[in-house]
Amino acid sequence: MGLLSFNGVPSLKSLSPQIKQYLVITGNYWAFTLTDGALRMLVVLYFHQLGYSPLNIAMLFLFYEVFGVITNLVGGWLGARLGLNKTMNIGLALQIVALAMLAVPAEMLTVAYVMVAQALSGIAKDLNKMSAKSAIKLLVPDNAQSKLYQWVAILTGSKNTLKGVGFFLGGVLLTLLSFKGAIIVMALLLLCVWIFSLLSLKEDLGKAKNKPKFKELFSKSAAINRLSAARMFLFGARDVWFVVALPVYLAVTFNWDHWWVSGFMALWVIGYGIVQSFAPYLTGKKQGKVPTGKSAFIWASILSVLPILIALSIQFDFYIQLSIIIGLLVFGVIFAINSSLHSYLIVSYVSEDGVSLDVGFYYMANAMGRLIGTVLSGWIYQLYGLPACLWISTLFVSIAAVVSYKLPNEVG
Repeated sequence: MGLLSFNGVPSLKSLSPQIKQYLVITGNYWAFTLTDGALRMLVVLYFHQLGYSPLNIAMLFLFYEVFGVITNLVGGWLGARLGLNKTMNIGLALQIVALAMLAVPAEMLTVAYVMVAQALSGIAKDLNKMSAKSAIKLLVPDNAQSKLYQWVAILTGSKNTLKGVGFFLGGVLLTLLSFKGAIIVMALLLLCVWIFSLLSLKEDLGKAKNKPKFKELFSKSAAINRLSAARMFLFGARDVWFVVALPVYLAVTFNWDHWWVSGFMALWVIGYGIVQSFAPYLTGKKQGKVPTGKSAFIWASILSVLPILIALSIQFDFYIQLSIIIGLLVFGVIFAINSSLHSYLIVSYVSEDGVSLDVGFYYMANAMGRLIGTVLSGWIYQLYGLPACLWISTLFVSIAAVVSYKLPNEVG
């Protein structure tokens, strides 16, 4: 099976059918990510503008994260039975339906109604993520771990860069077109992508040779269970301040408008994605090294210090605006390396047959972390402010480091 070379760009005709399919899946994932990031920023800014409290805004994303947890667990099973092309197309279709649900008159956008639409969007997002992340394992031989790390880093980093662009796009569309206009534009664009996907994705990439039973959803691997736990706390540590607390804090405390808030959040995620893409070069690829469990422990330990420093700068009124901006940018760099290490380790630990089962379980833990972080982001911020969110972030990263300490130091 031929591999795509990063030293030169081969013609499409020279690529194997499997890689052509994977490129289509990746393109779909990128397009979906743009709408997902834009929708997240649209909902936060629009409902803050309507006077919703931080906790109420967080609750709008509750079903998004809850169904993300469920989808990653069940989606891995579906991918193994049906093939990743079908789960990808189902995800795209559900996102279009979710967007259409929000293109209604403002008086219909109650908390309960938006939560249902967000539930569909959460299912759609994690079907897409599971499909793309599972497919990459099937394209790289077991003896090419360095190449696998590079591929995973590029896929994950480019996705997050586009998510950051989506954040900025959401703020711009809200300013130029209104909430409803922005939703309609995104739904139409994604509809075109879905039609192309239906015509292009033909192979059942990732379908398991032996049909997995539903009771086999939970991973039996100690390494994957431990890595999943670390992932849950890592992403809970990010979202406890990032999802609701930070954008609301920037708007209220610094009086930033939609453009400034969405622009800063976008730059953070874009920078985060770029660092993820280059993570292999920052963690020893030039010396022929690939990450191990020890790497995950070390980088999580470094990350745990940063939220403490930001929280202290706020509590002691030490150049607050500058401290938050610089502190969160540095946090983003170190967090991106942590995330990239995890993304490599999971595809390295799993077996090829039914790969989506273990990847789905892992991203279920990822979604659980986002769920915990999202709810706490609104609740803790409303009661105690941004510093408290950052202290909880430190606690979560510290737990992730402790859990990572016993990860295997042999991969592949």
